[in-house]
Amino acid sequence: MDVCVIGGSRYFGRRLVEELRDAGAAVTVINRGSTPAPTGVTRLRADRADEEALRTALGGRRFDAVVDQVCYTPAQAAVAARVFAGRTPRYLLTSTVEVYAHLGRPGGPPLAEQALDLSTESVDLQLPWQEQEFASAHYAEGKRQAEALLTRQAPFDLVTVRTAHVLGGADFTGRLAHYVERIEHGLPVAVHPAPQRASFVHAPEMARFLAWAAAADFTGPVNAASEGPLDVRELCAVVGHEVGAEPVFDTGAAASPSPFSFDRCYAMDTGRAARLGFPFSPVTDWLPLAVKEARA
Repeated sequence: MDVCVIGGSRYFGRRLVEELRDAGAAVTVINRGSTPAPTGVTRLRADRADEEALRTALGGRRFDAVVDQVCYTPAQAAVAARVFAGRTPRYLLTSTVEVYAHLGRPGGPPLAEQALDLSTESVDLQLPWQEQEFASAHYAEGKRQAEALLTRQAPFDLVTVRTAHVLGGADFTGRLAHYVERIEHGLPVAVHPAPQRASFVHAPEMARFLAWAAAADFTGPVNAASEGPLDVRELCAVVGHEVGAEPVFDTGAAASPSPFSFDRCYAMDTGRAARLGFPFSPVTDWLPLAVKEARA
């Protein structure tokens, strides 16, 4: 199997590259960074948003599957649709639970794939997606529009993997570390008065799922999350147990909520993944380890 990974230089993207390589796939990574590719992996350098540079870097290469780890806007999705037309029969877009942000509500049921109707989602390529500040401020909308554009225009079979909040390993976001540090030092954690549950997934399992999905034959959106959503207080209880300290909470109106405190449901229904043949592990199986890794 010949697989191209766009991005793949850090966190679970790099784990994905190693997972594919170790399974015997020929792996090509394309990104603009300076991080060397893992041993045995081909690396091409280009800015994925630069259509001409991307075409030049790829040359005449073709792939059995492409996994796009760093598509954040519909403009980037449009480039991908054009550049990879005729180069691959299968394209995986690594998306996010954030595409459901406008649908979640307090006490709502777990979010299933069909809750988001991409046929009704607008796609606006005239917005200033090339501006980093704008794209970051509109992360959920950018991902949702990227999904919608590819769903309508992709000249290849498309899978959109909607990832839960990824924890564990070399997590560069520092979100779990935020809780570890504050709870360990007795500092208050800012939470909503009635925080809602969210889904999480372990970085190694996320990489395994993407590698599995690249070789599968299903299409369409699929949620990727561990079994057992948690609200921020439940998450903090696990952290407190591991660091040996009781969490202290601040629900004051002036406090800015901590990273995993939500006022709407971000719990995900993973029934489709299980029916396709990939049952995710319970969050309790790996969260204590992730806390230890964040503490270290």
